[in-house]
Amino acid sequence: MSNKIVLINKVVKVLFSLLVLGGASQYFLNHEMVKEMFTAIEFPTYLIYPMGIAKILGIVAIWNTKYNTIKEWAFAGFFFNFLLGISAHLNVGDGEFYGALIALIMLAATYVLNKKVTE
Repeated sequence: MSNKIVLINKVVKVLFSLLVLGGASQYFLNHEMVKEMFTAIEFPTYLIYPMGIAKILGIVAIWNTKYNTIKEWAFAGFFFNFLLGISAHLNVGDGEFYGALIALIMLAATYVLNKKVTE
């Protein structure tokens, strides 16, 4: 495997991790704002803390090099989370789906590059 692909993989993975951790940190640090956003897209607010914890654990799993099954489940969880986020924003018509779309694209890039590096 070329060093260039390994480097690109790490950069994309770091950027994706920062994006997700930045969003998850808002779940804990800016709870009232997130609560309003969840209410606006008709999500139950009791999911805020579990989703924040799940996102942090998902990033830990993606950086894990030992348990590939857990890593695959983390990628799947992020995929469905971002897909449902896009769908929720489109359903309420608030035009705020771009963040979830960017996260989904970065997730796909991280997944593909991770597969290339680990093959």
